[in-house]
Amino acid sequence: MINIIVITHGEFGAYLIEAAEGIVGVQAGGLKNVSISARMTLERVKEAAARAMEEMRSEDGVVCLLDMPGGTPMNVLLPLAKDIDKCAVICGVNINMMTSAFAYRQSLDFDRLVAKIMEDGRKAICEVKSLLLKK
Repeated sequence: MINIIVITHGEFGAYLIEAAEGIVGVQAGGLKNVSISARMTLERVKEAAARAMEEMRSEDGVVCLLDMPGGTPMNVLLPLAKDIDKCAVICGVNINMMTSAFAYRQSLDFDRLVAKIMEDGRKAICEVKSLLLKK
């Protein structure tokens, strides 16, 4: 099974996991959340990310879902991920990405899962009020 690491500022990731599990079902394993805060030293953030990567590293692969590009989670995780073949670091996590990751991580191979997560994340970004105006 492909494992998932969620690293976000504050409790954003924990809430996304809770919501996604409410939609797709509780994830029995292979899932790790790391919530960072301004009260944590950079060293503590690095240690937490390294511990998560060590625990979740898998032959099937590991997908890291982060809240934003250029943020501390990305900057800390990239050096840990760079030498792992089946490791994706995806920024901009949203609920569609999370539910997709949970729903398909046992049935798709690593590359197809990463593509599916990205595709479903992009689909979720839309302006829907304009649909009411179409006739």
